[in-house]
Amino acid sequence: MHELKLEQALSLLQHAGYPLPSLSDAPVQTVLQALIDGLCDLSLRDALTGLPNRRHFRAVVEREIDRVARTGESALLLVIDIDHFKHVNDTHGHAAGDLVIQTIGQRLAECVRPMDTVARFGGEEFAMVLPNCHPAYGEAVAERIRRTVEGHAIRLPSGQEIHVTVSVGGAFAPQWVRSSAALWTERADLQLYCAKTEGRNRVCLEQSVVSSVSSEEKCMLFGVTTWDDSLE
Repeated sequence: MHELKLEQALSLLQHAGYPLPSLSDAPVQTVLQALIDGLCDLSLRDALTGLPNRRHFRAVVEREIDRVARTGESALLLVIDIDHFKHVNDTHGHAAGDLVIQTIGQRLAECVRPMDTVARFGGEEFAMVLPNCHPAYGEAVAERIRRTVEGHAIRLPSGQEIHVTVSVGGAFAPQWVRSSAALWTERADLQLYCAKTEGRNRVCLEQSVVSSVSSEEKCMLFGVTTWDDSLE
């Protein structure tokens, strides 16, 4: 055990507050397994918020795409962007900006079910996957998330309280269709762009589950590498 160079791994896990067995008392296999589990967990979490990171979220989206294609059950993907975040950084400093991101992450995590996944997608952007979310309820769910953020006062280190808002875009996974994480995310991003251009602090979802599919999705569905116009 002492011949292994584990100092950096141990330092990372201890700094993150990850529980580890006693190095002197626990069996070598137990210690190594704890180190592996801890490092895997760290690699899938965002350091600032503790939420799943983009790598973890992409794997979740791919699994959900596969589940919807097999079962036909609905699933909603939301992308959420903090409005005017640059203004927060410029006015209050980057420490305040980090606090805003952490707080929004906490509020978002409190809005969802245990079966849902909330991740920090990058910068001031978050994303959610909500399995078994019926299209009839999608708008209400997204609006509840938006209102939760809008109504929460964030106390900065200076003692000042501020309110921030978010724009939300969403898309449902195409049912019974073999799609991809990239295509689903692209559709949700398009709705986020609409929410931003329409004034921010609002929700834009696709009006209904998309029944038509792209050429790329058709290729996945039929198992062909080049699209044949006769299939149109």
